[in-house]
Amino acid sequence: MLVGAQAPDFELPNQYGEAVNRAALAGAPALLVFFPLAFTPVCEGELAALAAAGRDGALGTTRVVGLSVDHRYALRDAADRLGVGFDLLSDFWPHGEVAQAYGAFDPVRGHATRRSVLLRPGGEIAAIFESDHDHPRTVGSYAAAIAALRG
Repeated sequence: MLVGAQAPDFELPNQYGEAVNRAALAGAPALLVFFPLAFTPVCEGELAALAAAGRDGALGTTRVVGLSVDHRYALRDAADRLGVGFDLLSDFWPHGEVAQAYGAFDPVRGHATRRSVLLRPGGEIAAIFESDHDHPRTVGSYAAAIAALRG
């Protein structure tokens, strides 16, 4: 996956069982945030920070979507506990298929890596963010890239 390429299509259920696809994200910037597992300290911290950024407007009109191999029921529980107001998509089955398409799957651990992909309104990849398993990505880096999209 390269910056400037068209992002792969997908369709996954969110924490409520509603289907969300890449085409539904068109028209505004979208931030796809792949994370390993909902009930880990680093993932919970990242999700909580993104939820807070959404509430205070730090990411503007960018649509944030979290993706993990967790089942949608686990994602629903995490969203409720953390006050997450954005979609959390379940890449549960086929296991990690969307994460694999976005270069965000760790086959040894069997879950997504910490990779985020910022999409332009037309679905092209504008930026890719990565961190290792034990370190969160920062909302500040997302906000800077989103501001650069606006020019």
